[in-house]
Amino acid sequence: MDDDVFLVRFWGVRGSISVSGPEFSRYGGNTICIEMRCGKHTLLFDAGSGLRPAGWALQASGVTDFDLFFTHCHYDHIIGLPAFKPIYDRSVKVRLWSGHLAGRMTTRQMVDEFMRPPWFPVKLDICKASIDCRDFVSGDVLRPREGVVVRTGSLNHPGGCVGYRVEWGGRVVAVITDTEHEPDKLDQTVLGLIQDADLVIYDCAYTEEEMERRRGNGHSTWQQGVKLCEAAGARELALFHHDPTRTDEELDEIEKLAKDRFAGAFAARDGQTVKFPVSLHKKR
Repeated sequence: MDDDVFLVRFWGVRGSISVSGPEFSRYGGNTICIEMRCGKHTLLFDAGSGLRPAGWALQASGVTDFDLFFTHCHYDHIIGLPAFKPIYDRSVKVRLWSGHLAGRMTTRQMVDEFMRPPWFPVKLDICKASIDCRDFVSGDVLRPREGVVVRTGSLNHPGGCVGYRVEWGGRVVAVITDTEHEPDKLDQTVLGLIQDADLVIYDCAYTEEEMERRRGNGHSTWQQGVKLCEAAGARELALFHHDPTRTDEELDEIEKLAKDRFAGAFAARDGQTVKFPVSLHKKR
């Protein structure tokens, strides 16, 4: 494990529902799951169907102590949790974090309600791992591991959603999914989370041409992602939460259009890895 590298790995980049078929083979069909390695520390964001292969990889690399942050608990962001092998391993310690339901439901209640009959054959207590559920309020600054700072903010999505800004070793990676922008406005919360970021992972489910009929669904566009990154001085933009109908060829075209506007843009793919060397003496 590289102690001087901030690594980001995409395990699921599809939004709304997982898909399969030859037309989705290159970008992938798993729903949302992102892994971040801050040196020896492992953070996961969301538990979509991409969490299943992420679990295999964690076990293969011997990672037994990590944190999992939920942006929210719509199906495409939690469906992989019951199939996540590490939670059935008694040698594993995992902390589950959520803040989008603060005051309405705790993280423990959320997971208990999801992993129980009739939605799932057994209850959460079948899991042998040590599971520590943590609650926060959107806007809180979290320090889950030594030297790792996670800033939080509310996103515009039905039922609530939390965006994250992860700071470690002088690098910044932001996760902004799911969120809907207002026409001709830049979301000030999002701008704060992505300011001077090395990488912004942004909800690009739609195009601006599609937004009129998609208004109210709680998602954004690659064009808005570009505007936000330009305004915030961010360096790279990962187009993310791909619409389930979007084929590889269509994503190729969207990526090309985005790159023409913003050189650091790319359409994220399942299994893709991005690495940033860090300056550990400049930890934020």
